[in-house]
Amino acid sequence: MLNIFRLAANTIRQATKIVFQLLTGTYIAAPISDSTLPPRTMKHIVILGGSYAGISTAHRLLKKASKLGPLKVTLASPNSHFYWNIASPRGLIPGEFDDEQLFQPIAAGFRQYPAEQFEFINASAEDVDIQAKKVTLSGSRSISYDFLVLCTGCRTKEHTPFKGLESTEATKDALHELQMRVKAAKTIVLAGAGATGVEIAGELGYKYGTQKKVILISGGSTVLEGRPSSVSKATIKELQKMNVVVKLQTKIKGSTTTSDGQQELALVGGDKLVTDLYIPTFGVTPNSSYLPAKFVNADGFITVDEYLKLKGAENVWAIGDVSEVEPPQFMFCDAQSVHAAKSILSILANKAILPYKASTSSMIGIQIGKKVGVGHFGGMKIPGFIVATMRKSLFTQRLVTMLDGSEF
Repeated sequence: MLNIFRLAANTIRQATKIVFQLLTGTYIAAPISDSTLPPRTMKHIVILGGSYAGISTAHRLLKKASKLGPLKVTLASPNSHFYWNIASPRGLIPGEFDDEQLFQPIAAGFRQYPAEQFEFINASAEDVDIQAKKVTLSGSRSISYDFLVLCTGCRTKEHTPFKGLESTEATKDALHELQMRVKAAKTIVLAGAGATGVEIAGELGYKYGTQKKVILISGGSTVLEGRPSSVSKATIKELQKMNVVVKLQTKIKGSTTTSDGQQELALVGGDKLVTDLYIPTFGVTPNSSYLPAKFVNADGFITVDEYLKLKGAENVWAIGDVSEVEPPQFMFCDAQSVHAAKSILSILANKAILPYKASTSSMIGIQIGKKVGVGHFGGMKIPGFIVATMRKSLFTQRLVTMLDGSEF
């Protein structure tokens, strides 16, 4: 009988406590044991490529995604350092930049994130298994992903250090060798009068216009073909002021090294041109060999849909220079990074994603030496002094702030 009274008393006390909590709201507000909630699965985002697109996308995700549940970002790159190749046309001039102004270690830029939230792997992509959602890296390491962002960029066709090469050391070695050859050369020939060729010609002309013979060769009827004629004409005029010789409608058929170490260029039409240093600046090859052929176009660029997602794959984006969507320019790369990061964050928040709005206006800003620039937005020419002022340091001050994410 005593036990019955005790049980009844305990029941009344429990009931009284629950009624009090209900009346005061503390029952509803009381924390619920984690054991009553379904566990949230860690989402793994893998980013391939450690240049502008990869670095910026990783920071954009890490700064926002922690609010949406457990998340890990793995960034894999064959380059141990972030290379500010925007400044490479001036970087080939001896003494203009220290290595630290062009290269910074990638891992150091992500120190602020917990180890369980971010990992950097110094390796290149060798294969992507879309069905299994796995990436195989050099060294036979395999990692699984929930989301994959391809930011592997491009390389130059002639193995020049205007883009990252197969490793940071290879890029530095190629840049240092080119600097030594520039210093020693009395004649320098540049082939390809696109943005890179023009900028290099301008840097060489500004530095050596009265000391070395600099020749810029264009296969077309002008330089910067496809740009407004006013911009092309202004570019030629500024280069000639720096004593750069501009040869139009001239094509190089091949090159050989002579017995005394010079380079002999065979021109279409039969003429020859002998120079101390020949620098080709035309053409890039996308770094997409790790993907099956059905995911790339005839030129090797990755094909994507209106969301920048890989066609025929789940939760895979391709952005930056390796994508077919827009020209390989920083502003487009940055816009695509913003879009991809927002799309992944939206999916994590169970929200719909939006199509990417590709730019419909052609634009460019080019530095010609240290004091002159040319540019345009659509059909409107941008005053040269504005371009020169904005690009005077070739944005090298942004290397650190982009790498550590402080500008995002």
